[in-house]
Amino acid sequence: MGTSAAELAVDVRPGVATPSRTALGGALDVVREALADGFPPGAALAVVDRDGIAARAFGGLAVTEPEIPVAFGTIFDLASLTKLVVTVPLALALEERGAWGLDDPVARWLPGYPSHEISLWHCLTHCSGLPAWRPFYEHGQGMRAVQRLVYAERRERPLGEEVCYSDLNFMLLGWAAARCAGEQLQRAARRIVLEPLGMRDTRYRPPESWQRRIAATEDVWGIVHDENARALGGVAGHAGLFGPLADLARFVRALLRPDEHPVLSRDALERMTRRQTGDPPEVRGLGWQVQPFGMATGWPDDTYGHTGFTGTSLVVSPQAGLGVVLLTNAVHARRRSAEIVALRRAFHSALAAGI
Repeated sequence: MGTSAAELAVDVRPGVATPSRTALGGALDVVREALADGFPPGAALAVVDRDGIAARAFGGLAVTEPEIPVAFGTIFDLASLTKLVVTVPLALALEERGAWGLDDPVARWLPGYPSHEISLWHCLTHCSGLPAWRPFYEHGQGMRAVQRLVYAERRERPLGEEVCYSDLNFMLLGWAAARCAGEQLQRAARRIVLEPLGMRDTRYRPPESWQRRIAATEDVWGIVHDENARALGGVAGHAGLFGPLADLARFVRALLRPDEHPVLSRDALERMTRRQTGDPPEVRGLGWQVQPFGMATGWPDDTYGHTGFTGTSLVVSPQAGLGVVLLTNAVHARRRSAEIVALRRAFHSALAAGI
């Protein structure tokens, strides 16, 4: 179906009762109005239940110049969803295979790392005390240079006492997981996580031949937006992954069917999404934000989720039997962080009325 830039192509599976048609319509209106106002330029979304995609919609522009519309197969820069799609399941899969333990010091797997106190668990729960972010790309390019800069950072908070969401945690986890797996991170991600989940079009460093399928970000198109990930060659534990709506819907459906998950056991999935540390509004499971206040108001208490800086997000409630994938290119052609936060809140709150 063709659409103008501000229209949504919508497809709802017959017989879907939850969310209600009224609530779904209200949520779609939120996105429709946002596209009509020009922000974000484009969006693709799916409401997912245990049977797969219950409803999907897409519209707007993947690229504003030249104008390329968003399609169902448009590939988005997933930004920090990389942490949840690759790094967390990879870490837990390695644990379940007996390759490592989450209480292992990071330094066990990264021998040059100076702290022997910070564990993999501290990094997964964002309570390592490390700073939230640093512009490493301004001071070095390539893995060795960036790794040296990360290793030089020291804790800013007491270990294990306070949640501070930090890209550094997941940069360390990505390097450690690659060393534990005995192969490059992108290969371990593909073999252990993405292929078993059927996420065939999700990958690091998409080939140049994919460019016209990819939604542009700020001033880049077809390469990772995150500058630190770019300095690392596009592959990192905190960012760098690209993928389409269909693959993210497969990822969410697998979370809603824990006894059939192809990568992790039910026990691992429950630990992953159970409160590990922190207090509202920063309650953390293993990687995931538990009870994601401000993003999913009105959803059941077991809801968990995560966002990505480029304008992406996942929200999942096992109790409701629903998950939502929202992919946008909100940073194209400039960063408008407050507006994407408001859009997410309005969209998920509208859906909550029908759960």
